[in-house]
Amino acid sequence: MTTLKKGDAAPKFSAVDQDGNTHTLADYAGKKLVVFFYPKADTPGCTAEACDLRDNYERFQANNYALLGVSADSAKAQSKFKNKYEFPFSLLADEDKAVIEAFGVWGPKKFMGREYDGIHRTTIIIDENGIIEEVITDVKTKAHANQILG
Repeated sequence: MTTLKKGDAAPKFSAVDQDGNTHTLADYAGKKLVVFFYPKADTPGCTAEACDLRDNYERFQANNYALLGVSADSAKAQSKFKNKYEFPFSLLADEDKAVIEAFGVWGPKKFMGREYDGIHRTTIIIDENGIIEEVITDVKTKAHANQILG
């Protein structure tokens, strides 16, 4: 779905998190950034994915990674999701889909025979210089940290 690929410059984004704080690509210069896009806060697959990342957070920190979750949920929904599962990373409330569309993860999906537009579960890994290192479109929700860290 996404047109971004390894070696591309990451889109320069700006969005607010669950607490109303603004995050931009420039904030993460010098760190590797894992941006994981998920369809909806507090749904089974999204919860499994985010909890796996939470449970491996120390491994990410030890390898100089920052994590950001992104969905089109409201800041209030993101805040509830973050607090319920005690995520140590921010969740961007991209209600206008500016970040989602900049990364190219919005588009047609099929579920139970129905076709509709939505967020494709995708993870983009950005290196310390803002260059895309990897695009993961086949996200394994229960073992996503291992997909990223190996």
